[in-house]
Amino acid sequence: MKGHIFNLPNSLSILRILLIPWFIYYLDAGQTHIALIIMVVALLSDWFDGQMARWTNEVSDMGKILDPLADKLCLASVALYYLWKGELPVWFVVFVVFRDLVIFLGAAWIRHRHNVLTTSLWPGKWAVGFVSMMFISMVWPLPVFRQWPVKEFFMYLSAATLFYSFVEYCIRFYKIQKGAEFKA
Repeated sequence: MKGHIFNLPNSLSILRILLIPWFIYYLDAGQTHIALIIMVVALLSDWFDGQMARWTNEVSDMGKILDPLADKLCLASVALYYLWKGELPVWFVVFVVFRDLVIFLGAAWIRHRHNVLTTSLWPGKWAVGFVSMMFISMVWPLPVFRQWPVKEFFMYLSAATLFYSFVEYCIRFYKIQKGAEFKA
């Protein structure tokens, strides 16, 4: 693997993964303010790990794997929690988990078969941002989030951008499989 494995950006991705059970614990215990703080820390660490890697020239292959893995684990864990609580529909959670699993396995296949380490696409980053906004509206006890269909708005916007990004990832994987050059 290219680059350092243990560096600050990768540590931030690992931190995000380690925060998942704490977020769910405090959310389930009804301590939404602590859960919200943990969510904000996780979201900021997601932004800072990529920025820090670029600022310090610490972009590594491990980081290119850890960052999207942390995103996928966070998204799937929280979506499954809200499914269990009956606050998200089955179709949305199944789609999110299926999409992320296919993208992760597709990237692993491309890495194994073609020795190409793919990176995140911007539509995927936007999709994760919209999902994050949906989760924030579900966690943060603001009356406006209960009065207006904010969760539903971001859920459908997320579904659309997740689908679009899924298609983009599939096209990328197909092109690499067919021999197209890829530059990370």
